[in-house]
Amino acid sequence: MNKPMSPYVNRDLSWIEFNRRVLEEAQDADNPLLERAKFLAIMSSNLDEFMSVRVAGIQDQIKAGYTKKDFTGYTPDGLWKRLMRRASQMVTEQYKTYREVLRGLNKEGISFRSMDELNPMQLHAVDEYFHEIVFPVLTPMAVDQSRPFPLLHTRELYLAVLLSPDGMPPGEDPFFAIIQVPSILQRLVPVPSRTNSKKMEFVFLEELIERHISTLFYGHKSVDVHPFRLTRNADLTLNEEGAEDLLEEIEKEIRRRRWGLPVRLEVGKGMHPYALQMLKEELEQGDNIIEIDGPLDLSFLMKFSVSLPGYESLRFEKIEPFYPQEFEKLDNIFAVLRQEDVLLYHPYESFEAVDDFVMEAAEDPDVLAIKMTLYRVSGQSALVQALAAAAEAGKQVTVVVELKARFDEERNIAWARQLEKAGCHVVYGLVGLKTHAKITLVVRREQQMLRRYVHVGTGNYNGNTAKLYTDIGLFTSHPVIGADASALFNEVTGYSSPYEWEAFGVAPTHLKQKLFTLIEREQKHAAAGKPARIIAKMNSLSNQEMIDKLYEASQAGVKIELIVRGVCCLRPGVEGLSENIRVISIVDRFLEHSRIVYFNNGGEEEVYLSSADWMTRNLTRRIELMCPVFDARLRRNLVSILQLNLDDNIKARELMPSGSYERVRNDLPPMRSQFEAKNIRKWKTYR
Repeated sequence: MNKPMSPYVNRDLSWIEFNRRVLEEAQDADNPLLERAKFLAIMSSNLDEFMSVRVAGIQDQIKAGYTKKDFTGYTPDGLWKRLMRRASQMVTEQYKTYREVLRGLNKEGISFRSMDELNPMQLHAVDEYFHEIVFPVLTPMAVDQSRPFPLLHTRELYLAVLLSPDGMPPGEDPFFAIIQVPSILQRLVPVPSRTNSKKMEFVFLEELIERHISTLFYGHKSVDVHPFRLTRNADLTLNEEGAEDLLEEIEKEIRRRRWGLPVRLEVGKGMHPYALQMLKEELEQGDNIIEIDGPLDLSFLMKFSVSLPGYESLRFEKIEPFYPQEFEKLDNIFAVLRQEDVLLYHPYESFEAVDDFVMEAAEDPDVLAIKMTLYRVSGQSALVQALAAAAEAGKQVTVVVELKARFDEERNIAWARQLEKAGCHVVYGLVGLKTHAKITLVVRREQQMLRRYVHVGTGNYNGNTAKLYTDIGLFTSHPVIGADASALFNEVTGYSSPYEWEAFGVAPTHLKQKLFTLIEREQKHAAAGKPARIIAKMNSLSNQEMIDKLYEASQAGVKIELIVRGVCCLRPGVEGLSENIRVISIVDRFLEHSRIVYFNNGGEEEVYLSSADWMTRNLTRRIELMCPVFDARLRRNLVSILQLNLDDNIKARELMPSGSYERVRNDLPPMRSQFEAKNIRKWKTYR
């Protein structure tokens, strides 16, 4: 007898399906070769984070003896076994694809060579590189009674070395040592071209080090050298309420992360049993070992693909973002926004407009205050420089810096200190909550009154990711949005009581209920025979209450179309439960990151931008923002973007009731939404 299917897809198994879609892009022969290599790198980075956070959390539950099933019907132990099996299968596919991509690159004149494939001239060149550049950086670490097993950093590449000293009696255990492959050096070492050859050839740094092992262990013979890599639990455990200084507490936790419990051990195929046993015992790893048939950690392919000179035919066609034409009509941005709201669609429209908005505010003598949230910021941020300049000019500058943005904590601490030195008021948010809202408020004196200008975005204030992610930004001077923006900053920085929001939906106090109210309104329209439709675009959907509310709406006759890039725990197309719900995911050149929600409202359409995915953490443990778009023209623009996504039949995959994804197949003309969206006029008129 078959076990009845749960009405929910497990979050972590759904994530595995998402990363499989990333892998499919690496497997897609229609994608340029260097772009396929980048998708292999993205998959590796994704899997690293998944292991260090999600799988680490499941292992913690198992160690604590937790056996209760989650709402999708899985115990921690059962889920862990299934995840590890699927991850291992996916990694096997990844390396099969890697070898296929290498064969393609080789035909194009880009080759990764083994040491025994090099000619004498090439060997001489790489040997010189080793002695001049690599050797001085290396530190061999022997492991014996007087030298304990060293601290291994998470996600760094190491070599396990077995050695036999001169005169060692046969049958004795070899000596064991470890060498860290220095991440400050390029992983792929360029090799001089062969005579009359235009090929670009490379060798792996770890193979070059292996060639010179005897240089590092003089008087010893190498028995075996194999790469390995450890992934540790990277989740921060903060006692925010007991912390006198949150910044210092986070700095301590970042240091503790180096000693996080091991979660996964990756080893090169064919590692010597003695070396493998040493690693197992020292790192207390049993079933968490993945054997890799190829170079460990393919994330190096990202930097390699981007930095390789030439070969433009092996990359996607460059897209130069347009500077928004609305801001070219008048002398300054504020004059434009007094006349109209402006919507930007990144990366097709330039993020420089956001930089200019803040820089103009910093330089404008009539601007009295600038308030801004920062979650993830680029390395050389023009916004941070502008905020610092504004504070030094005497303006009131308040910056809410989220120190707990995972894996960006150290960078954000550095920005916070720089802003404080410049005289900005830096706030680290509220205890127990991450500040994930993306909003900037500028207060300007105009004709004996104050006017507020606001930018609300779906993505981070990061000029680098704005070239790689699809996101939406809204500029407005609408007084209702301005008043709500002021209230939001007052709540975050002061002791304000809960505010009666006129326009915004704000988590954790209000957003979920506002969404429920809007969904219930569609149900009432359906019951009254009026048009009832919801379109929602987001990164992830996993909150059980939200899924149940969508199931209710589906059963009431509301047509629901969801564009969910990553995790989706809702099971669409199930008779009697969700037959009116369709879910698609688009994985393509740019990371689909925008959050847009549309309600037909009986023909009186409403559209919202949001920073929040529909996950429990976003709705209950973060400060999130959902903002309406009041301008009817801009609402039509956003509906056009949503419709482009829904009509995609090249890169869109549809979620099946089984929890698997299938490519969208129909008889309509081929349509790839990201390629169509680069035509600015098209998405501003598409319907």
